[in-house]
Amino acid sequence: MVAARTRHGWVWAYNPEHLELIRQFVRTPLRERPPWEANARNMTLVARLPPWIKSAKNRAEVLRTIARIRRTATG
Repeated sequence: MVAARTRHGWVWAYNPEHLELIRQFVRTPLRERPPWEANARNMTLVARLPPWIKSAKNRAEVLRTIARIRRTATG
C-alpha cells in the first residue's frame, strides 16, 4: 500500500495500478456517468472515493500528492 497525507486527508492506493486509476479519474475535467451507473452507484471504485478527492477545487493538490507518492514508490 502507498499513501501520503494532504491537508484534507490521506490519499492512498493498494498498488501502482490503483493509484493510476485514481490519477486518471482526478485529472479528467469532465466526468460523465454511464447510464448503468445510476443503479450501481456505490459499486464502482471511484464512487467510493472521498468527496474532497473528487472535488475539482482540490484537483491540483491531489495530483501533486499522487505525483509525490509515485516518486517515492519508484525510489
